[in-house]
Amino acid sequence: MVVYPLLAVYPQELIYRAFLFHRYGEVVRRKRSLIHLSAFAFGFGHIIYFHPLSIVLSFLGGYLFSWTYFKTRSLLAVSFEHALYGCLLYTIGLGQFFYTGFDKLVS
Repeated sequence: MVVYPLLAVYPQELIYRAFLFHRYGEVVRRKRSLIHLSAFAFGFGHIIYFHPLSIVLSFLGGYLFSWTYFKTRSLLAVSFEHALYGCLLYTIGLGQFFYTGFDKLVS
């Protein structure tokens, strides 16, 4: 719960929100399309967990986080929100869909 926000959440928010919004903000003129692109990229980025539920929940979370970043332009705010929802998923037992241990990757 302590390491997750630092090693997983913040780097993801740097890529899927800050970088994507900054880099493609000029290319994608409609802001709604930029939010869709960010959510899609975030959901697709979770394909490595090999479970449809992780992709769908990440896609939906991606919309929420993209909207927050769009409104606030705060990496800290969106990272905090992402960390809260991520920790909640692990706490209620859905973490199994968001963790692929090394043993699954090598077998």
